[in-house]
Amino acid sequence: MDDIDRALIGELQRDAGQAYAALGKAVGLSAGAAHERVRKLRERGVIRHTTVDVDPAALGRGVLAFVMVDSSAWMGDAAASFAAIPEIQEAHIIAGAASVLVKVRTATTEQLQHVLRRLYAIEGVSGTQATVVLETFFERPVSAD
Repeated sequence: MDDIDRALIGELQRDAGQAYAALGKAVGLSAGAAHERVRKLRERGVIRHTTVDVDPAALGRGVLAFVMVDSSAWMGDAAASFAAIPEIQEAHIIAGAASVLVKVRTATTEQLQHVLRRLYAIEGVSGTQATVVLETFFERPVSAD
């Protein structure tokens, strides 16, 4: 990956919907060359998805919580069980006091409580510790630099 690829990624993270002509102009390429570079980045798996950044509160998902999940067994085989809970945006196997860290978005704290109950229903889960976010200073994508 060279500096132009990194610049393309940065531009796409800023605005993934821009035309290839604008994208190419921003990094010093023709529209066709920019399109070809992006295609190759997708083929190599560098660009995994093109998506839209949506305000969760505008969609009725204003409550954000990070939940540490304790377990009595290895949770590495439980990915499908976590993925089956639609309010979970991310789930990570972690090292430390807990086994899994999940990022949850709900409309209300009552719905968060319901998610916690469903987490307890996953085989091997022995406890949870939820931290509710009061305010988010910023979120940023992974930098290509």
